[in-house]
Amino acid sequence: MKEHAQGMRKAARRGSRADKAAEAEQDVLAKIAGMQPSDRAMAERIHAVVTASAPGLAPKLWYGMPAYARDGKVVCFFQSAEKFKTRYATLGFSDQAHLDDGSMWATGFALTEVTPDVEARIAALVKQATG
Repeated sequence: MKEHAQGMRKAARRGSRADKAAEAEQDVLAKIAGMQPSDRAMAERIHAVVTASAPGLAPKLWYGMPAYARDGKVVCFFQSAEKFKTRYATLGFSDQAHLDDGSMWATGFALTEVTPDVEARIAALVKQATG
C-alpha cells in the first residue's frame, strides 16, 4: 500500500512539472505573439531554432523576455527592440552558456532580421552554449 501511495505522489509531481513546463512555454508563446510584427517574426524563428537545436532547454519568461533555461538557469534569451526602445533586437547569452573563447567573447548579438544564414549561426551558438 505504501508503495502505491509513493508511486501516486511521484506521478502527481511529474504531472505538475510537465504542466508547469507547458504553461511556461505557453507564456513564452503568448509574449512573442504580443510583440510588434518585426520583433515577433524574429522571436518566432529564434524560438523554433532554439527548441530544435537544444531540446534540453526549457522555454520560460525571464524579466518579461522569452528565455531558454537548463535546470532552471537561463542560458539564452531574446530582447525585443520595442521593449527597450532600441534600433535592433538582441539574442543574449548568460554566464551559463559555454561560449568561452580565450579571455574575451561575445554574449550578445544584435538582430535586424533572421535569415537562413542567421538561423544557422544561432543554431551553432545555441549548440555550443549548451555543449
